[in-house]
Amino acid sequence: MSLIARLASLLALLCLALPAAAADDSGLLPVDQAFVLTAEATDQGIALHWKIADGYYLYRHRTSVNAEGAGFKPGTLQMPDGDKHTDEFFGPVETYRGRLDALLPGTATAAGQVTLQVRYQGCADAGVCYPPQSRTLQVAVKAAQPTGPSTASVPAAAGGLGVGQIRNGSPLFGQPAAGSGATDRAPLPQEEAFAFEAIAYDGNQLLLRFTPARGYYLYRDRTHLTLSGAQGLALGNPKWPKGSAHRDEHFGEVTVYFDQVEVPVPVLRERADAARASLQVTFQGCQTDGICYPPMTRQVALSIPAGTITPAAERVAPTEDTAPIPLENDRATPAAAPAASTEVPRSTPPPEVLARAQGGSASTWLLALLGALLGGLILNVMPCVLPVLSLKALSLAEGGRGSRHARASALSYAAGVMLSFLLIGGIALALRATGQALGWGFQLQQPLVIAVLVYVMFAVGLSLSGVFAVGYGLAGAGRGLTERSGLGGDFFTGVLAVVVASPCTAPFMGTALAFAFAAPLPVALAVFAALGVGMALPFLLIGFVPALASRLPRPGAWMETLKQVLAFPMYLTAVWMLWVLGKQRGIDAVALALAGLVVLALGLWAFQRVRFQAAPLRRTLAVVMLLVSLVPLVLLYRLPPASVTTNAASADGSEPYSPARLAQLRKQGQVVFVDMGADWCVSCKANEKAVLDRDDFRAALRSADAVLMRGDWTNVDPTITAFLTRYKAVGVPLYVVFPRSGGEGEVLPTVLTPQMVKDALQRATQQ
Repeated sequence: MSLIARLASLLALLCLALPAAAADDSGLLPVDQAFVLTAEATDQGIALHWKIADGYYLYRHRTSVNAEGAGFKPGTLQMPDGDKHTDEFFGPVETYRGRLDALLPGTATAAGQVTLQVRYQGCADAGVCYPPQSRTLQVAVKAAQPTGPSTASVPAAAGGLGVGQIRNGSPLFGQPAAGSGATDRAPLPQEEAFAFEAIAYDGNQLLLRFTPARGYYLYRDRTHLTLSGAQGLALGNPKWPKGSAHRDEHFGEVTVYFDQVEVPVPVLRERADAARASLQVTFQGCQTDGICYPPMTRQVALSIPAGTITPAAERVAPTEDTAPIPLENDRATPAAAPAASTEVPRSTPPPEVLARAQGGSASTWLLALLGALLGGLILNVMPCVLPVLSLKALSLAEGGRGSRHARASALSYAAGVMLSFLLIGGIALALRATGQALGWGFQLQQPLVIAVLVYVMFAVGLSLSGVFAVGYGLAGAGRGLTERSGLGGDFFTGVLAVVVASPCTAPFMGTALAFAFAAPLPVALAVFAALGVGMALPFLLIGFVPALASRLPRPGAWMETLKQVLAFPMYLTAVWMLWVLGKQRGIDAVALALAGLVVLALGLWAFQRVRFQAAPLRRTLAVVMLLVSLVPLVLLYRLPPASVTTNAASADGSEPYSPARLAQLRKQGQVVFVDMGADWCVSCKANEKAVLDRDDFRAALRSADAVLMRGDWTNVDPTITAFLTRYKAVGVPLYVVFPRSGGEGEVLPTVLTPQMVKDALQRATQQ
């Protein structure tokens, strides 16, 4: 392969290899810095103090304390009145900012150590809530005296954490206190012990996900589902995967799940149109060697897309053997457990139960793989990919090399596509494992990646225009190249196709990628590989089905003209990427990139002129010019982000997204349409052109008295990332319509239609 071909290949690979390099991926304080907890003994009891950082707040109803030891008999925790308002997550609440001083009244019958179990939860104004926290503190107390006040305290804990020494609950504070026994087995709150999610996988199936925490398990046969609000739609029997058999001392022979389990549920339809519904699920689970929770009920709002009417013979009502059964025995609530839990003495489960069942089901994985395959196939007709696919189409049109070469070319292209998808997926999964919330297209938030793409598209355009020859197997450009270089060109065409596919999100891709980001690593990588197979499938069919290949036009002089015409979509793609770069780093970055492109064109032209001559000095000079053309990439990386003007955001009547502003509008009973997009997102721009920038959309907003909020994810933005994470979006676009009633927002598909948006706004006004 020529030096220039190697350079272009290297530039394409750089687009995949560069991870998100934001200096601050979340902007959040560690929880123990956001909420500094201390405790001390007083003559009235034990005083607890939270020092709350600016921009953070604690919930009153999520704060509780229990005490054991030294004969201390605690009373009811006393807290001052907080700031009353309607919370987006919990409804009417009271919150504390700056500082919270609480008192746990009580007296000790003997001097010694009192162990406190403290639970609390707080959030940041950025729109991110921490999970419920549990801390164990020890406070030294003296025995109550019949006369006179008595106070006792201990020295401040190391690190300035205060009088009460935090002994466990967070890896930051080491191991549990000696003699704490089962303190670290304190039961979790219901929401933390058993997470539940549900999505409408398609119009004829829901997908439920139950996630017990480590050390907890879920009963299969104590789960009951109810679908309401959608006339003509009902649920079939859940398709539970294989669980672990166990003989329970209270319920007899049961099936339990220790790990995450995904349950497909058929939707039985009497009508085919899309519907808005509410799913209510009641289930029950236990802590291993600990408490059993009473039946828990969760409710999820669903937007079920259009589906296929279920034949009458198949519309059979689900069996009723899964209805929850109330616990018959009255049992004492454990001291450290949530008040709603009921304690049941548990026998040790048998070894086969402790081995735990494997979470998820084969059918669910197959559905995710099928969705990825279809999504990858649809990517071939998305506007972001078409310029590069024209290269592959032109190489296929060469023909005349026999079926063996056609198969090898198709396989080489497919290998480039699949390996690129696996590399992007692997990088995203690895960075997410470190705590960074990344999704599809994350690399395009980096100006350096955008600039490299500008160089690559411009260089490919120059090659098609005949300025220089690059080994992509194109007619007229492949003279003197071996078959190996042609296959290498097919491989890197596949790489480039995946790189430019990043700005697009095709139908079926969102659900498949959301599954991948939550699945085990082998399954996740299989989903990304299926995306690659889907994208490469048309060319694989042409390469391996002679009847399809025979329909391609025969090679001839027309191919040189077509090759030169195809250069212009490449130039236009480079111009679009330059525009995105300007949005990220301003006009100075565009000027630097343009200067680099001029030097790049000069170097490629000079190298082409001397490549077949015995002129080492001239070739060296051409290579030096090519290297100099890369200098602007280093310089623009140091440029600060472009300043954002709020006036531009309000020119169309929209407001910039803000968690605080959204909460305020929802508190006022306002319908809100949230549009999360990015300048590099082709799907976002297509939706804006077709729907969101049209007069009928603005009329629908006025009719619903709705506020349009827009968030720009062109650059790394932790606030918008938190919003995407909350709605389990793998990237942009994301559209959420919040109803007037204050209920959960409705997530719209990634590809919008005017009627779809109008109907969603109308539903929001009626809720």
